[in-house]
Amino acid sequence: MRITRLIMSLALILISLSLLSSCGRPADSIIIAGSTSVQRYIEILAEAYSAIHPGRVVDVQGGGSSAGITAAVSGTADVGMSSRNLKDDEDHLVVIEIAKDGLAIIVNPANPLTNITIEDIRMIYTGRYTDWSQLGGASAKINVIAREEGSGTRSAFEEMIMDGSRIIQKAITLNSNGAVRQAIAGDPHSIGFISLGLVEIGENPVKALRINSIEPTRENIENETYALYRSFLFVMLEEPEGLVLQFIDFMRSPRGREILAAEGLVA
Repeated sequence: MRITRLIMSLALILISLSLLSSCGRPADSIIIAGSTSVQRYIEILAEAYSAIHPGRVVDVQGGGSSAGITAAVSGTADVGMSSRNLKDDEDHLVVIEIAKDGLAIIVNPANPLTNITIEDIRMIYTGRYTDWSQLGGASAKINVIAREEGSGTRSAFEEMIMDGSRIIQKAITLNSNGAVRQAIAGDPHSIGFISLGLVEIGENPVKALRINSIEPTRENIENETYALYRSFLFVMLEEPEGLVLQFIDFMRSPRGREILAAEGLVA
């Protein structure tokens, strides 16, 4: 827990330093910070928005869901990005759903496994399955990779998979979806979880497994046959107005929805 608090503190410090460095920034500018799962999509939207509205600046930063929510509450950021549901002590905040995203369970392409059950995933992440032979593969130690505590991706994984159990302490914890993806791409014996929209992003390939024989696709998220999906959220202290509201309106417009859909999200 001390490590988790340190990570969140460092993320907030980085966001705060960015805000301080932008003192005197143009009036037509906002800061959006938080979930690294959401960050990439908002950066794409921000680029498209700025192309239509030259001079308006949307500064998008990472830091993780919990850090983004805290930044929104403290005013360090205008908007927090979250890929987890709000906790009871956060339910006073204004929340806007951006899109739905699948959670992909990924392995290295060299791994012959193509399908896995939710129970099997839980057995791996609680340490009951430790060798790929227990899942029908060749004998090799399973290298378990997870996101750090405080990550929205980890929170979603725990809610959908773990059923109250804890992820094993020996799991390798990484601080971004990109880092997890890179680690899986370089290790044929590893398993991890990332945002579905990020599976195809990157130089080296990874493989998303079918869950209970259901392909992880946008269509299967829309028809709710693929079980692992979550909401991407904007979190604010007050109802949006000004440039924040204008950016949200763009995000909800046909063009914004088109951009999100093209990136693999259910807008």
